[in-house]
Amino acid sequence: MPRKRYSTEQIITKLRQAEVELSRGLRPPQVCKKLGVSEQTYYRWRKEYGGLRLDQAKRLKTLEQENDRLKRIVADQALDNAILKEVASGKF
Repeated sequence: MPRKRYSTEQIITKLRQAEVELSRGLRPPQVCKKLGVSEQTYYRWRKEYGGLRLDQAKRLKTLEQENDRLKRIVADQALDNAILKEVASGKF
């Protein structure tokens, strides 16, 4: 079975649907089956996106992307510094 990627908006919508179904008295395995996701996926989504609104989730995603970009920049800069130190010391 191919994996399906859900967007942040779809995940939050599914979590809201799950909350409605759970309040009606359904058990989590039944809700997961209705949503078409595994229990593990449901609990992972709930942990990550549980209390977020749609705009907050979008902001979280953009901040994570910016953080990854900045980490790559710092790693590249550290590598450049190490190379320059090595060349300056004459060990090439």
